[in-house]
Amino acid sequence: MMLGRMRCHHLLSPKMRSEQRFLLELSNTKMPTRRTIKSWATVEPQSLGISETYHVPNCVGGEWKDVNISSNDKSLIIPHPLNHDAPLPLYTILDTQVDDLEPFLTSLRRVPKSGRHNPLKDPHRYLEYGEISRRAGEILSSPEGSEFFAQTIIACVPKSHAQAIGEVHVTANFLKNFAGDNVRRLSKSFGVPGDHYGQYSVGHRWPYGPVGLITPFNFPLEIPVLQLMGALYMGNKPFLKPSEQASLVMEQFLRLLHHCGMDMTDVDFLNCRGPVAQELVVQTPVRMTQFTGSSRVGELLAEATRGKIKLEDAGFDWKVLGPDAEGVIDYVAWQCDQDAYALSGQKCSAQSILFVHENYERAGLLDKIRENASKRSLQNLSIGPVLTHTTQEILNKTQELANIPNARILFGGKELENHTIPPCYGAVEPTAVLVPLEEMMKPKYYSMCTTELFAPFQVVTTYNDNTLSLVLEALENMSHHLTAAVVSNDTAFTNQVLAHTVNGTTYAGHRARTTGAPQNHWFGPAGDPRGAGIGTPEAIQMVWSCHREIIHDTIIPSSWTQPLPT
Repeated sequence: MMLGRMRCHHLLSPKMRSEQRFLLELSNTKMPTRRTIKSWATVEPQSLGISETYHVPNCVGGEWKDVNISSNDKSLIIPHPLNHDAPLPLYTILDTQVDDLEPFLTSLRRVPKSGRHNPLKDPHRYLEYGEISRRAGEILSSPEGSEFFAQTIIACVPKSHAQAIGEVHVTANFLKNFAGDNVRRLSKSFGVPGDHYGQYSVGHRWPYGPVGLITPFNFPLEIPVLQLMGALYMGNKPFLKPSEQASLVMEQFLRLLHHCGMDMTDVDFLNCRGPVAQELVVQTPVRMTQFTGSSRVGELLAEATRGKIKLEDAGFDWKVLGPDAEGVIDYVAWQCDQDAYALSGQKCSAQSILFVHENYERAGLLDKIRENASKRSLQNLSIGPVLTHTTQEILNKTQELANIPNARILFGGKELENHTIPPCYGAVEPTAVLVPLEEMMKPKYYSMCTTELFAPFQVVTTYNDNTLSLVLEALENMSHHLTAAVVSNDTAFTNQVLAHTVNGTTYAGHRARTTGAPQNHWFGPAGDPRGAGIGTPEAIQMVWSCHREIIHDTIIPSSWTQPLPT
């Protein structure tokens, strides 16, 4: 038996033997320890901004580039987000300029349209990525690995430990979902019989080849990893441009992927400002770009790429509380507080507006939300810095809405006390402004009330059974449709709201929420053909591959004679 196995091995080509060795080495990997983390990690998260200044390099063409290519050697300084008196910056990144892009241009131009792999080319790479995902998922699931990334996230984007570790766990579960054969199953083909003997068609999922990925700061591990791995699974060669404020997290994860066996040439890692990344997309044959971030930047990229883009942009996310309020007030109040103020409201799925049925208002829901919000603290980071708005910008927006006739600030609307957050960021208490529904629906106020503010801020309005039609009108007129919640177990009410709305990720029932993007269900907007999903096999296939039909027609009948021309 052993002799037979050895003979079969010698019949393999050198390339196939190399592939077998790769898979064998990965399958024998043991669970990670602190020592294995030290073998790839290059920072101690708790020392950032205190005892060391770390420099985040680029990675292009399979090499880490530790210095800027341009002669001025500029770097972007990322300040400590919690302490304006920190002795050192949190870290620095390369301030790559347009003139520095040539290595990235060269790298992406080398990638064929058929990708690094596809169903007919180098299919062993599907198996390799199954093993890479298994290893990375194991490390992120280990106590040492999960805590390392949780602390790295907290250093860059201050959030509670529960929020940070939850992000790591979702990412680990995603990676484990695509271990083994599940990567190649993403490219499962299907066949259809043809018109005659010898003819049949096969539909394939085909990569784009060179692609771009531009990711936000708020989930610096989960969003980039889920989209990056989807791009790689399908056979693409991506360049990754993370947010400057959280670049360190993905730099460390990329080092982990290299440790897990990923070819260093499979991903180019670019630190730069937004316009430079756009120039890279325009100058190279990047065939699809996936962008997660603000709607303003998303529209600019859509124009620059001539529509070759998938967007998961701004979400002004709504929650409607139905008439059946009895017995659920405490739970609903807790969930409303979590949806609006966890991560200081800096989630694309955060509750931006709350429609409160009069039954909830009479039962004291708003007082309970106020009480829950008052328990948030900078000490445990259940409230923290806002990284895209200054304090004054948030307070100005609050006052603007409070000046609407009969509107008022329910709570918040003040700067945090005794904080050391740098002035370039925001530091405000959890805030809610009550705006009467009839006033909100007036043309001069509607846009003001339904524009997302990426901060611990929400608009609240009330309604009753007679004004539900106004609520549905308000939902119809909103421009972005990411997440939503219909908080009701009343089937007729829930169906009425669901039937007249379009949000891509909608929760329904007394436990409905707006936030939460786990790995077990689709997360993404609806109502826009450019909308990008994340996390599921369907999302990966839709975003990171296209359909290719190959029609096989092989047998010419022996009785065939040439017909007259037509």
